[in-house]
Amino acid sequence: MTLRREAFLGHVKERGEYDSAEEAERAARVVLALLGAHLVGDVRARLAACLPEAFALILLNPLQSAEPLPPERFVRATAAWIEGATEQTAAWDVSAVLSTVADAADEDLLGQILLQLPVGYDLLFGRPQPT
Repeated sequence: MTLRREAFLGHVKERGEYDSAEEAERAARVVLALLGAHLVGDVRARLAACLPEAFALILLNPLQSAEPLPPERFVRATAAWIEGATEQTAAWDVSAVLSTVADAADEDLLGQILLQLPVGYDLLFGRPQPT
């Protein structure tokens, strides 16, 4: 089921403790653009189908990445794309957005997403996997 834009941003805003929907949207746009560069094929398309249209388009037309970034570098890349962000605030942004994405996806899809990402992304999605 696709989340409506307002509901998606509401969840991100609440989890990120942002003062405005604009801050939540900025974080969502950057994180989804970076995430889209790491996902391929049917998995990216299925995840896009779970997101509001504007955010699905961002996921489907991602920033380019030469290689999959480990979680720490993903957070650093997020910080580089958000004006005034630090690694600490970017980690908060990533967590707010990816935990909302995890809620939008079913467990099967989330498992397939995590298989396409380097080890450690389960924590960024707020879904620690057993080791």
